[in-house]
Amino acid sequence: MRVIRAMVPTALGLSLANLALPHPALAQTAPSATAPVRPAGPPMAPQGWTMTVGVAPVFGMAWAGSKDTALSIFPDLRINYKDTLFLSVQDGLGWNAVNRDGWKAGPIVRTRFGRNDDDGGSPFLIAGGSDALRGMGDVDIAGEAGGFVEKRLGAKKQWRLRAEVRQGFGGHEGVVGDVLAQYSGRSGKVIYAVGPRATFASGDFMRTYYGVDGAQAARTGLAVSRPDGGLVSYGLGASLIRPLSPKRAVAVFAGVDRLGGEPAASSLIRERGQRTQFSVGLGYSYRFGL
Repeated sequence: MRVIRAMVPTALGLSLANLALPHPALAQTAPSATAPVRPAGPPMAPQGWTMTVGVAPVFGMAWAGSKDTALSIFPDLRINYKDTLFLSVQDGLGWNAVNRDGWKAGPIVRTRFGRNDDDGGSPFLIAGGSDALRGMGDVDIAGEAGGFVEKRLGAKKQWRLRAEVRQGFGGHEGVVGDVLAQYSGRSGKVIYAVGPRATFASGDFMRTYYGVDGAQAARTGLAVSRPDGGLVSYGLGASLIRPLSPKRAVAVFAGVDRLGGEPAASSLIRERGQRTQFSVGLGYSYRFGL
């Protein structure tokens, strides 16, 4: 059991509860960010440099707040150095500057992909989409830099608590905060994880993704909306991971989220979207040493 746990590909960030896009706060973000679903207990640190390659088709809402659905295929490409440094499309660039006694903390930089007003989809969209954003204009790609802190609890370290705060630049200049609580365990050869999550953001973020200014109102016929900062969304994510070998694994994941009061009150969501969001997906990954 211990060997299987140690070798489950760290790339199974593919099964991030927030990979179950579109977590409203992660809309237009690579699938991941806040809530990586990992085996029960802290995995044994990989030796040296490792690379993971994988793929994950995800079916869910076309954009954060959409009532239309879309199918995207997300890549999972990541590089890790032991349990210290990580770089990936999903999790960004981070450093576990603190890594002891169940605690992890350090700096992190993430990417939030832009939003296209033609189809609303991510850069990885292959089917479906939405025309509800036409007239809203595109939202450029954004970077988000900040820090995280994480704590594992329980006799088998089966509980994981995590908080993350990031300042946006580029496509948006707001502040974003993510929190989650997660329980993980094992049933036979299957590793499971489930837990609640929530995202908060400043007014700048809210107005970028949910607001309607005067020019947008004139083009779309929507009422002007200027949401304030507060709760972006809250929801639940879950995943099942099945190791196929010491280096390969598959995962299924799902998530459902509910927009907070500020974004839900926007005319964009009231007239062209919906408050409840969901997604389901399947992932495969392969890890090897460098």
